[in-house]
Amino acid sequence: MVWGSLERGQQPRRSNRVSLALLATGLLAAGCNSAEDSGVAALLAPEGSVGAQSSNEASRFLVQASFGPTPGDIEFVENLSYSGWIESQLGMPMTEYLAPLILETFVGNEVSDDVNRYDFWESSVLAPDQLRQRMVYALSQILVVSDRDQGLGDRPLVLAQYKDILTEHAFGNYRDLLDDVTYSPAMAQYLTYLRNRKADMASGRVPDENYAREIMQLFTIGLVMLEMDGTPSPGDIETYDNEDVKGLAKVFTGISYQSDEFFNNDEEVEHLPLITFNEQHSQEEKTFLGLTIPANTDADTSIQMALDHLFAHPNLAPFISRQLIQRFITSNPSPDYVRRVAQAFERGSYQLPNGRDVGEGRRGDLAATLCAVLLDPEARQDPLTAPSDFGKVREPVLRFAHWARAFRVTSADASKERMLRDTTGTGNLSQQPFRSPSVFNFYRPGYIAPSTATGDANITAPELQIVSEASHVGYVNFMSDFIRDDTPDQNGATGDEFRPNYTEELALADRPAELLDRLDTLLTYGLMADETRDRIIAVLNEIPIGEDNDEEDRETRVHTAVLMLTTSPEYMAQR
Repeated sequence: MVWGSLERGQQPRRSNRVSLALLATGLLAAGCNSAEDSGVAALLAPEGSVGAQSSNEASRFLVQASFGPTPGDIEFVENLSYSGWIESQLGMPMTEYLAPLILETFVGNEVSDDVNRYDFWESSVLAPDQLRQRMVYALSQILVVSDRDQGLGDRPLVLAQYKDILTEHAFGNYRDLLDDVTYSPAMAQYLTYLRNRKADMASGRVPDENYAREIMQLFTIGLVMLEMDGTPSPGDIETYDNEDVKGLAKVFTGISYQSDEFFNNDEEVEHLPLITFNEQHSQEEKTFLGLTIPANTDADTSIQMALDHLFAHPNLAPFISRQLIQRFITSNPSPDYVRRVAQAFERGSYQLPNGRDVGEGRRGDLAATLCAVLLDPEARQDPLTAPSDFGKVREPVLRFAHWARAFRVTSADASKERMLRDTTGTGNLSQQPFRSPSVFNFYRPGYIAPSTATGDANITAPELQIVSEASHVGYVNFMSDFIRDDTPDQNGATGDEFRPNYTEELALADRPAELLDRLDTLLTYGLMADETRDRIIAVLNEIPIGEDNDEEDRETRVHTAVLMLTTSPEYMAQR
């Protein structure tokens, strides 16, 4: 088949149903159905029958599972099935962050402090291990460190080592991930337990409580007891109190850089996993969450006992599973969806539609959990008939990366693009990887937008926390510059690194309907509403293609079509 063609005659006419995106642009007025209305039970297909039946379905799957489809990716998934693509991604070598920087220093080159603002853009757009990198991005929004604070902005090797931790464990086990995160210099600096010392009665010093609080609240168990489906247990029982924080804080004492000296500031070791110094570790009895670590237990043993106890908590599976569903599929997952994914987390294994198993059978297996997220019946349901509360507002980072991948930008070397130096402002994307404003990420997983239709329906919509009139205008201007290849390099000249390739689109510029067919599959996986299509075609028809200015007029048509579609409700929301 020809990838770019859509058989529109087989689809009924449809109107804009992308309710979350309409909300983001202030247009939503419709109500929301419950998850039970979606008929999930009817979606449970026989094992082995789940796979992309069209280029649109393949494109939609890749929007959920990667940083966006390319034409080749769409064809790959359509021909090989979801299982085949997932298996190929699970077996793919990982993109590394630290090793290239170490090599630069080894050959005598200076590593720029800004490298951490650029390298993930290149990975998200060009790295072949797309599923792993998308998981890295999801985990980075749960186990948050940010180069905005605690000096991480001028420690490129430290943050690169943290990215490698997330990359290495993206398909590994959450318990192992917690271990490496705890001993990572980036997290220790960010949450201020680096060189955290035992209490001293004479000076009044007490252990720093920052990591103890956040590892419970944000990284493992949350604030209230949960059922396996992610809903609060009856009575809204708090998971921990301040005494638990104090007890756990004693555990994370005596941690510093790899050195003979606890207070060593040697930059040569600042990117290596941390070690413990028992003379600075609290030797007191440590009690938290029903666990008591005996007095005089050494630092490493105390840490392992604490992490084991947190990992064994019944909240962990639903707490992490729900957030992964939010990052990949939908902001407001049904309890049944959360339960199914949490059960895969508990089992540590998942059977793909092709009958092969993913996971090592050990509780906390993230590869198995991720497969459960992506292949769940709710994730794979028809977006045209899904409940109106299904889906999510796509965060700006994903929208921009999708555009860059769809049109195969030249090199994605963000270090040469001035506009990518810091995209956190509302005049840009209001967001940049590894640069969140706090440990609570860019948006809270339980955020319910006030004074909105979703808020009135009590629907969680995290990404709406960074949506405003200013951020939307900033996004449109930002995308316009990149779509037209009119972005400055670091010296002010026009940059060449994110130059899009519109060869196929330019060939269709004089046939707007065919051009929109292609863009619909590539950008909105067949969900472009007829109203949107008619509006874009009407605008394109107002742009003449003259004999004397043929090339420029064709570019104007393509740029206009791409901009209108990447700022449309169908693109802004993921269904």
